[in-house]
Amino acid sequence: MVQDLERNRTVQPFPEAAPAANPVFFRTYSRRGEKAANLRESWDEVCDRTLRGIVELGKLTPEEADLLRRMQRELKSLSSGRWLWVGGTAWIEKPENFSGAYNCTSTNVTDWRAFGLMMDLAMMGCGTGAILEPKYLSLLPAIRNVLSVKMQGEIGATPPEVRQDETTIEINGSQVLIRVGDSRKGWVDSYQTLLELSTDERFTGTVEVTIDLSSVRPAGERLKGFGGMANPIRLPALYDRCASILNKAVGRQLTSVECCLLIDEAAACVVAGNIRRSAGMRQFDADDQLGATAKDNLWMQDAEGNWRIDPERDVLRMANHTRVFHRKPTLEECTDAVRKQFYSGEGAIQFAPEAIARSNADLLKTAELKSEFLKVYEQGNGAEWIQQQVPGISDEELQHRLGRYGLNPCGEILGENFHCNLAEVHLNQLDPNNLEDQEAAFTAAALSVAALLNHQFQEPRYRYSRSIDPIVGVSFTGLFDFFVQAFGVEWLNWWEQGRPDTMTGLKFKEREKEYLTRWKEIVHRVVWDYCDRHGLQRPNRCTTVQPAGTKSLLTSASPGWHPPKAQRFIRRITFRKNDPVALACLEYGYKIVPSQSDKDEQGRLLDNPFDPRCTEWLVEIPVEVPWANIPGADRVEISKFNALAQMDFYMQVQRHYTTHNTSATIELRESEVEALAQRIYETIQNDEGYISAALLARFDDHQTFPRLPFEPISKEEFDRLSREVLERRQTDDFHYALSRYDSGELSEAGPAGCDSDKCMMPEVKVEK
Repeated sequence: MVQDLERNRTVQPFPEAAPAANPVFFRTYSRRGEKAANLRESWDEVCDRTLRGIVELGKLTPEEADLLRRMQRELKSLSSGRWLWVGGTAWIEKPENFSGAYNCTSTNVTDWRAFGLMMDLAMMGCGTGAILEPKYLSLLPAIRNVLSVKMQGEIGATPPEVRQDETTIEINGSQVLIRVGDSRKGWVDSYQTLLELSTDERFTGTVEVTIDLSSVRPAGERLKGFGGMANPIRLPALYDRCASILNKAVGRQLTSVECCLLIDEAAACVVAGNIRRSAGMRQFDADDQLGATAKDNLWMQDAEGNWRIDPERDVLRMANHTRVFHRKPTLEECTDAVRKQFYSGEGAIQFAPEAIARSNADLLKTAELKSEFLKVYEQGNGAEWIQQQVPGISDEELQHRLGRYGLNPCGEILGENFHCNLAEVHLNQLDPNNLEDQEAAFTAAALSVAALLNHQFQEPRYRYSRSIDPIVGVSFTGLFDFFVQAFGVEWLNWWEQGRPDTMTGLKFKEREKEYLTRWKEIVHRVVWDYCDRHGLQRPNRCTTVQPAGTKSLLTSASPGWHPPKAQRFIRRITFRKNDPVALACLEYGYKIVPSQSDKDEQGRLLDNPFDPRCTEWLVEIPVEVPWANIPGADRVEISKFNALAQMDFYMQVQRHYTTHNTSATIELRESEVEALAQRIYETIQNDEGYISAALLARFDDHQTFPRLPFEPISKEEFDRLSREVLERRQTDDFHYALSRYDSGELSEAGPAGCDSDKCMMPEVKVEK
């Protein structure tokens, strides 16, 4: 029974149908201490802070500000997850921190600075994409010096008042002393300096490197400005592990996988420091066999059946790997790629020509021009074709235009050396018959992303890229929910049939196209009008669909374009043990269980979350999709939707709404491998707009892993669990409950650069 323990209740801002909203919001987007020490912001306070920041940065009119305010408070249109975290803070007003406002980035690996930049970006919460093709890696110098690394000084040994913020370097003959500064820049400079020493021509033979960490603050101290706690637990090992990788390459250039390992070692250090969760994309050339097999046999099983991960390659889990095809792959290559993804989750194909064509939409304004470009590009004449279209084009711009196939970690953004800001429309909060409200939501999202184009980056490669190819991305979530409300159960039944091109099916597809096309046109019109009024370069592509795994929970929307996992399911959200938000969840009536990683001496999962051996908690929340109780909806088995139906719906979005790429995770059964491969092959052969999609194995007979993020349940089970939540509930004001537990420090600094359910899944380990 609910007990009213509070004298001052706050209005619950999130829909009743979104039970995971409070845990996710207060864990991920609410800052502490902005107005009162150790108290996290309410939703209204986050809205006020982020709106204030975006109005000032974007020089928005009062009317534009009112629209953004209304759409965000009504949860119809939200700014990016990064902006919800840092928008309106003093920290993000500093030019060196501008990158922290962006969900995702991509960087060509051409020099040592690129490695440092990616560590810096990771520490600010950006997802990092890296292109590791030979044409870029060949620009790196060959490794010439052996590095011998030793540590000096204990972390935290220097008193706070005399710690040095900057990293300093002292060179005495073949000896180098690196005193690591107590700052983000200090960590980055020390890492980049170590890499540079391996090719520094001032040295011959072995370079003896001493790393002094005494100025680095110890675990548990608050990070200024950005938020979260310091935890340099993996920092001492970073230098030795990087030196080991570099030393193996003495006398030659680094391979793509060695570069990948260096990037991921830094990413693992950042994650271990509790500064952020990880998100990465590594793009390898299609013919790079080292890259193609980098994660093969990453997991190994001993004679007793216990799994272990290769310690030398463990950090490769920090990122997704994609093979870049600059030609059309064969059917055999498509089939091999789909089969490999089914078994390992890795090996996706990216079709670069389509990405480059979309990223040059200002030149390819008609379907005929695009088709012509795709043909000449495959023939190796793409550069000449662009030169004919743009007489006098500089070589720098030409190479930039041909390099715009870089991907962010979840693959929804295209470009070269880019930053992308994303906003998201929550379609499940919109009435399919209210076109005016839909226009308002997409207009607000478009203004939200356009405003950040006023940032001027300090790093030359990013500044140049923005000057000639500014990038924004307006996404949506809850598309599946929206269409159920628009078209009814008949649309769901059509899905069950595989979305065939029957007369009814073709009518549905035409209506889907009408909505998608209308929204795309609104976004481009608003962004271009804003840029024209403010003297900014127009982006030539503005729409995308991101994974939306976390923000979708604020309204309980089905993520992105994807169908939900089921009409009803248990949603499990991860917290560290005794996290104040998790304790508030307990008081609110939600159940807590130990995580997958917490086991007893016999390897069995723990059951008691307060067991001393437990280190991580899962909060279990019963969830029901908004249309679950529509008559007839219960009879539709979402888990039976086949891979080709998913592919068909994804391509609808890709063709009619998305001008970047659509982040997609298509779930398939083993029996569907060849059919899906055939369809992917056809879409590429026929120039239908396919670029890249992730694939995930689906198993009908059993739950492959226990305590997964999603567990489908029946209506009876949902009703029972929901009653039990209410029976356990001690308060109906989540924010107030949280304020009573909020005396510790945040363990994370806002949302991850990658916001995908796929990133929360364990690596698939399937016996062939």
